[in-house]
This record gives sequence, structure tokens and C-alpha cells, in this order.
Amino acid sequence: MERMKFYLVILSLLIFSGCNSSPEPDKLNVQKVNEWVMSGYVKVDSINPILTPSSDQIFLCPVSKKEVNWEERNVLNPSAIVKDGKVYMIYRAQDNDMTSRLGLAISDDGLHFKKEPSPVLYPADDNMQQYEWDGGVEDPRIIEGEDGTYIMTYTSYDGETARLCLASSKDLRNWTKHGLVLGEGKYQDYWSKSGAIVSELKEGKIIAVKIKDYYWMYFGDTDLFLANSADLIHWDAVENVENNKLIPVLHPRPGYFDSRLVEPGPYALVREDGILLIYNASNASNYNDPDLSEFTYAAGQALFDKENPFKLIDRTDGYFIHPDKPYERTGEVNEVCFVEGLVFFRNQWLLYYGTADSRIAVAVRKGE
Repeated sequence: MERMKFYLVILSLLIFSGCNSSPEPDKLNVQKVNEWVMSGYVKVDSINPILTPSSDQIFLCPVSKKEVNWEERNVLNPSAIVKDGKVYMIYRAQDNDMTSRLGLAISDDGLHFKKEPSPVLYPADDNMQQYEWDGGVEDPRIIEGEDGTYIMTYTSYDGETARLCLASSKDLRNWTKHGLVLGEGKYQDYWSKSGAIVSELKEGKIIAVKIKDYYWMYFGDTDLFLANSADLIHWDAVENVENNKLIPVLHPRPGYFDSRLVEPGPYALVREDGILLIYNASNASNYNDPDLSEFTYAAGQALFDKENPFKLIDRTDGYFIHPDKPYERTGEVNEVCFVEGLVFFRNQWLLYYGTADSRIAVAVRKGE
């Protein structure tokens, strides 16, 4: 009789716990998560999306010589940095001709932003016009140099080929273009984009850091590759000396959320366990993650050796953010959460991402 009572108690507990189960979280959180992973990001549903397109932002285009509603169609793919106690967001915006320019928005709290009326980086009558017109400039990623200069990687697009580029600024409004990151030699017409410079959190700022006398940058949007630099301005691709080809350091994986492609998110961050790279990924049309629609963009995390940035140590099996809100699932490109901005502000990490290539949202993680 006592044994029967025991089984009844156990059965009732199992039934009770099943009735009170919580919704399934992102896949990252149902695995055994390693300590190095920056988990715990929560989407701020009460205010998301935090940036939307506007039809009243007018700009005289120096190439077409016409006034354009430069962010009328979409705002997306934000980067951000902390300056003077505020968060400065530089984001991609598209007009109705699908030309992209980079806008600036500023926030006192990291959540509510006020846009500047004109773009801060755009195709112009300069030596980069051949690479930037008429597709425009896209996908910024900002860090700060040790001397206080802001360094921004971005993508130029001429309508056919994307090329990884770099610009610098002292105030985040006025930018000097420094040309193609991979140079105008054999990689001049090589499809390249999304440069994430290895940096560290130092006194609340994200500062580029040297490893073995060089700065390092992850880039690419199928496999990931490396470049290095002595001065943050002039870069060399990291090549295999036997065949003089780029060395891939992160690949897509059949059967996972990143089965189609991988692409850097924000800058890469040096932490205690290694170099943390938050990366975007796309799900293939077959041999993929069956729980996601084909071509879904979600984000994972990878860890590289902090003395050898080319050496992959670990990688999450699952994503930590994926599209599950209406504004993330439907837009210019459906089923997209594309992470690109990350700041440490007021004792929390703010992660900024594009939603369905149409709007911008934020997720928050408490503590350092």
C-alpha cells in the first residue's frame, strides 16, 4: 500500500510539471551551454522594432544630382558604439531604387533613438564611386582605435559585386574612405563583405586590440576568412602560402541552422576563454535544420584561440536568436534576424539586429 502511494505521488508530480511547462526557448538554451557563450539575450518586445523606415528623410544625392527619400524603403543592419555617454547607431537605409546609404541615430538610453536627417556615408563623386554606385554602401561595423579614431568596415555594392571597404572618423559624422580592404590587386573583384575586427571591452569602450603585433579581422559571407593589419587602415588577406588562396576559418555545417552560409555579426570580442565571434547564418534548402524554414537567418556563436585567431576552439550547435515575431518573419526578405551591433552600456549588453531586412530591433543581456 505504501509503495502504491509513492507511485501515485510521483505520477501526480509528473502530470503537474507537464501542465506547467514553459515555451521552448531558442536551441542554444536547451543544450548544455559552455561557459564561454554569451547567452541570456532577451528581445525588448515592448518597444521593438526600435527603428523603422521614414519617407520624410530627404537628401540631395551627389551622384544623381536629385533629391531622394534615402530611407523610405528599409532600415536594417545596424552597428553601434558608445560615445560621450550615448549610443550612436550607424545603420543601412534603402530608398525605393534600392540604393543603400548609412544613417546615424543617437540614443540616451540605448533603446530610443533619434535619427539624423542626412546619411553620414553614401556614394559620392569620389574615387569609390565605381564600387558604390548604384547599389550603395551597406552593413557597417564600428570599433574604436587606441587613439580614439573610429574605424568602420562596410560593404560597397556596384550592382554586381560586393567589396569589403573601410572608413575612419573622429566624430562618427564625417568619414574618410580608405578604399578596398583587400586592395586593388588580385582580390579587387573578389566578392567580400562583413568585416568584424577583433576588439576588447576596455573602460566601457570597444577598442581594437593587437594579437602578436597585428590587428585581425574576420570577413566573408559563405565561409569566413581572416585579414590582418599593423595600423587598422591597411590590411592583408591571410593566405595559404602553398596555393596563395584565402584560408577559411569557419564553415557552414550540413544539418544545422548554419547549413547554407556563415557571416560575421558585430566585431569579434576578446574574452577570458578566447575570441568570441557572434555570427549570422542561413539555413540551406536541404540537409538543413528541419525546424527552421529554408533560408532562415539566425545567429550562433563561435570561439577562437585568443593567441591564434585562426584556430577554432568551440562553436554552438544551436542559434541564440532567430525570427519568431511578425516583423522578423515578413518584410523585404522573410525570416531574418541579422545581428550586427553590440555595445556594453549601463551594465548591460545591447544587441542590435535587422529584422526581415526592413526594420531594426534590440535584445538585452544583463551584466558584463
